[in-house]
Amino acid sequence: MDDKRYGPAFQRNALAPGILAAIALVVSQAWLAGTWDEPMRYVVAILALIVAWFAIQAKHWWWVPVFVAIAVAWNPVAPFAFEGTIWAVSHFVAALVFLAAGLLIKTPRTD
Repeated sequence: MDDKRYGPAFQRNALAPGILAAIALVVSQAWLAGTWDEPMRYVVAILALIVAWFAIQAKHWWWVPVFVAIAVAWNPVAPFAFEGTIWAVSHFVAALVFLAAGLLIKTPRTD
């Protein structure tokens, strides 16, 4: 299975949702500030729960509280009234967390 002909022995299931969430977080702060807050909250919260699920599947339990906290902070159902510089910086920090998790959460490939 470790033969180079068959590709890597692991897969990164959280990479695609991590990249999508990072793009959504950066775009929402860079270009769409204030106009698309609610739809972006849905996107970020759902993708945070998806990445948390992939972390559970990969047995990377330490990522789960991080992404549950992100899902709660960006939840659209009962949104918190965060504003200002700290909220803007938290978007970029969360984007980096999504990218790091996407790269580090790996599961063994089963063919």
